[in-house]
Amino acid sequence: MAANDKIEPLPQSVLFCCDYNSVRSPMAEGIMKSLYGKDCYIQSVGVKNDLEIDGFAVAVCDEIGVELARHQSRTFDEMEEWGDDLSSFDLVVALSPASQRRALDLTQFYHLEVEYWPILDPTGIGDGREARLAIYRQARDQIRSRLLERWGPGKVKAPSEAQN
Repeated sequence: MAANDKIEPLPQSVLFCCDYNSVRSPMAEGIMKSLYGKDCYIQSVGVKNDLEIDGFAVAVCDEIGVELARHQSRTFDEMEEWGDDLSSFDLVVALSPASQRRALDLTQFYHLEVEYWPILDPTGIGDGREARLAIYRQARDQIRSRLLERWGPGKVKAPSEAQN
């Protein structure tokens, strides 16, 4: 969306998905919650659930006042087991090709919008801590930019408020 395009209204519910629900989708969930608060129901899932929340994702989100340390990774199947029905979401945002395929497979019987946002997968890129953090910041900033372009500034919180 170009900067001069109209900001879209916030959907009632958004589900972010990626491969493992350990980097991109939790970052998107946390950042969106910090921007829009309770104006929208926001969750995230992964195709698989083999990994815990990534420490670099936690670190770069802490820098902008978004707390991810308590995030529990879950899959599409676990999401439904825990009481979130996929059909209750207005929008599914896939952040990886595998999660886009899974979301499209699962939503073929629902009238549900699935979008793909090509966000950089920062895992395994960069030599050394600082180089890796820079790549994770780039992915975080891509997500934040997409959110702001789509739904505007929202209720941007000061870092001290973002953890409440």
